[in-house]
Amino acid sequence: METLDSLGRPLRDLRISVTDRCNFRCTYCMPREIFGPGFQFLRRDEVLSFEEIAQLARIMVPLGVRKIRLTGGEPLVRRDLELLIAMLSKIPGVEDLTLTTNGSLLAAKAATLKKAGLQRVTVSLDSLDDSVFMAMNDVDFPVARVLEAIDAAAKAGLTPIKVNMVVKRGVNEGSIVDMARHFRSSGHILRFIEYMDVGHTNGWQMKDVITADEIVRAVDGQWPLEPIAPNYPGEVATRWSYRDGAGEIGIIPSVTVPFCGACTRARLSAEGQLYTCLFATKGHDLRELLRSGRSDEEIGAALAAIWHVRDDRYSELRSGETIGLPKVEMSHIGG
Repeated sequence: METLDSLGRPLRDLRISVTDRCNFRCTYCMPREIFGPGFQFLRRDEVLSFEEIAQLARIMVPLGVRKIRLTGGEPLVRRDLELLIAMLSKIPGVEDLTLTTNGSLLAAKAATLKKAGLQRVTVSLDSLDDSVFMAMNDVDFPVARVLEAIDAAAKAGLTPIKVNMVVKRGVNEGSIVDMARHFRSSGHILRFIEYMDVGHTNGWQMKDVITADEIVRAVDGQWPLEPIAPNYPGEVATRWSYRDGAGEIGIIPSVTVPFCGACTRARLSAEGQLYTCLFATKGHDLRELLRSGRSDEEIGAALAAIWHVRDDRYSELRSGETIGLPKVEMSHIGG
């Protein structure tokens, strides 16, 4: 059954944050001055259990969900995550089960995750320059260990691997060409992401955005590119192939070229709040529904009702009127 929102957009993708914790303090996501030693993270009893997450996923598949992505925080800091992956992989109708990670714990867990049923991974890496990357992750984590994790994931068969680079002016735009050079012909897909105004703790300003056009020009100046068609309707990344056949890159231009009109994503936070937009100011409490003894049919009807009235299109409306809104943090719903 296709469940459409008020703008005719179907529900297809479910992004599940399994924890609000992370072992990095990336300056554009969980800046240390906010998420420091005194920050109050969720208590264990506030976080959805694996069984509760799997129950919601099972309920949402008949509403249209076909793709599930596990996020965080850093999802691999959640203990025994492979148990959840095994549950989700057995749900009929789930066609794509994937995970986004900073790579810090991936090398040791890649084979276990694959065996449990994970299909592929996306790894975040913002520069190949250790000084730049360590300054951005703010925990002195080296590039070499992320590259080792990517190799381990490839060996385990968690492919195709996507590598995400958030580009911020004055910070790491000098790494664009180096990243493209490294991942050309690697079999992995490098994706550049415009620096976004998710949440309200990262100090976002438009002047800090390196635009999609600037990124394309930088790479195309070294290795000519040509645009290629999206893999599926609603794909957020614009795709560009190297004319010499050395693979492709993707660019996620959510600031300069909004893709709200084709957005099919719902986001579930670790404590069970459902958000219908990456830039949402409030969620819908599904944990209360789960723990109050409601039937799957009742929860499904509530979910359908939430999606039917969805009219989010923040990126299309982005203006002075949207600055300063108390939006949910990226680290809380996983992007």
